[in-house]
Amino acid sequence: MANRLDPVFQLGKGGISDEYSLQIDHVLESRELIKIHVLESCPYTAREAADLVASAVSADVVAVIGSKVVLYRHSDRKERDGKETISLP
Repeated sequence: MANRLDPVFQLGKGGISDEYSLQIDHVLESRELIKIHVLESCPYTAREAADLVASAVSADVVAVIGSKVVLYRHSDRKERDGKETISLP
């Protein structure tokens, strides 16, 4: 499912701020599955960044491939709105 997704965020030298986490939180609530591109200037490896961001927004790390991170979090809002949600095993 994430193969067709384009990264919606980039993580660079600024690292992970509260504002960055809040923005990711909002997008996860509406999309459930997102991809983040970790730039070379980032102070963290892609794996470290994935774990830190996932922890900050209570999401699951689906995959880390190269500099791309895929995160998932079930959206209660999408369920309430009657929209289709993603089911992971």
